[in-house]
Amino acid sequence: MTDIQQTVYVVEDDEAVRDSLELLLKSDGKPVKTYESAGSFLADYSDQMAGCIVLDIRMPGMDGMELQKKLNDKHSILPIIFVTGHGDVPMAVDAMKEGAVDFIQKPYREEALLEKIEAALEQDREQRKSLDERQEIVRRIKSLTPREREIMDRMIAGQANKVIAIELEISQRTVEIHRSRVMHKMGTHSLAHLVRMVLSVKELID
Repeated sequence: MTDIQQTVYVVEDDEAVRDSLELLLKSDGKPVKTYESAGSFLADYSDQMAGCIVLDIRMPGMDGMELQKKLNDKHSILPIIFVTGHGDVPMAVDAMKEGAVDFIQKPYREEALLEKIEAALEQDREQRKSLDERQEIVRRIKSLTPREREIMDRMIAGQANKVIAIELEISQRTVEIHRSRVMHKMGTHSLAHLVRMVLSVKELID
């Protein structure tokens, strides 16, 4: 897994709240970066960012939910925890339907917020590990020659070596050699495992 430092990104227009969150997170040993507006965070956003976002739902200009939608459009996987006032709970529920991981109501207990942040950071770690694994599978598939890829696709479709040989008009021994190279390059000895790997990245290679 790529070793990227996780940061808690705080997006909050109230300076006093922003400063207090920064102090809380630093005292808990977490790297933190604060933003006074959704727009300033969006301008700084990169898909290389790792960690989570603590996002105020109501802010002047672009609000928290608008920022969430823009990040979704960018296929961001950063988990979002919304900070809400009492009247914003229905909005927070809608935000969770759009992919936010949690929300917390003001005034909140610091321990409760830290617990939610820790859970979001763990989710981010798991998502990035899975993404790294899938990217490695794609890299292995791209290392196959066109003929190896053709034979792998037929293997996954359940075709026997003899059938592949007849349809491609090559010898069965040649199919066996290509098949062995496919398994070696894909890093597996099991056809079932090969099928699972390829299916897990199907939308990335089609």
